Amino acid sequence: MGWDTHLRPQAEGLAVAAAGLFIDPVRPVETAVITHGHADHARAGHGTVYATPETLAVMAARYGEAFTENRRPLPYGETVDLGPYRFSLHPAGHVIGSAQVLIETADGRAVVSGDYKRQDDPTCAPFVTVPCDLFVTEATFALPVFRHPDASGEIARLIASLALFPDRTHLVGAYSLGKAQRVIALLRAGGHHRTIYLHGAMERLCALYESLGVPLGDLQPVKDVDRAALGGEIVLCPPSALADLWSRRFGDPVTAFASGWMRVRARARQRGVELPLVISDHGDWEDLCTTIVETGASEVWVTHGQEDALVHWCQTRQIRARPLRLVGYGDEDEAAA
Repeated sequence: MGWDTHLRPQAEGLAVAAAGLFIDPVRPVETAVITHGHADHARAGHGTVYATPETLAVMAARYGEAFTENRRPLPYGETVDLGPYRFSLHPAGHVIGSAQVLIETADGRAVVSGDYKRQDDPTCAPFVTVPCDLFVTEATFALPVFRHPDASGEIARLIASLALFPDRTHLVGAYSLGKAQRVIALLRAGGHHRTIYLHGAMERLCALYESLGVPLGDLQPVKDVDRAALGGEIVLCPPSALADLWSRRFGDPVTAFASGWMRVRARARQRGVELPLVISDHGDWEDLCTTIVETGASEVWVTHGQEDALVHWCQTRQIRARPLRLVGYGDEDEAAA
């Protein structure tokens, strides 16, 4: 029996029809399994939401306590039977609480990865390979050009820039969920223990991470600080803030942007980024290919991103593969990637 009888792409998202639910649906449904808290995967308005406790906390922080009628926390490794299937969640290494969805059926095992990365990240549980027959994967950076460097080396470049330009504020664009907290934790690991200043859009989620047990050190809202006194200091902000009037209040700042897309130098130039930091919360080409092999999957479906390249790579290795071309995912990719 083919996997099409169990999993079906529909307008709402990827349906597990016999269980009456969708994984990361893009519109309100009765029952949803949510892989992580980024807004292109986690939306408000579902009747029941299954997710890790951390992802449920993120959704409540972003959308309010009434984001769903019924929260069903599912910690990593615990199982729940829905219809003819057994579901469990396993670490994806993307952001705090991010999970792969394992679906066990009479015909075998399917894993829906959501977004994932394999690099070290002190702010979330590390990626775990889950053996399966069908692997449903993202493909944000599924081109051979994308080879992410070690993130600690990129952070060392940022710290070196502070010493080189001690009179200039360093504005670091980083997505507010996951990337910002990872950058802070890597700065601490790299020996930067001074106060880090936050744009207002960063404050709530940084506080949530700390409440969930992720130490971030001394953080202060930048709105309460004399901008003239911030030479040689780091201010974290949303990537969009680097180009608006807010950033001009810092005189002549060094602008940095933490994203896997900074591997493409033309994107850095287009954004006017002086210090591109190639720090991604997605797997690169090698990670994606390695993960497919390690799962042992005989079939691969690709949800979004550079689908055709990854499908072609699978087919050259006699792995059945096809693109799903799901709509609505990747809306946050350039900022969150």
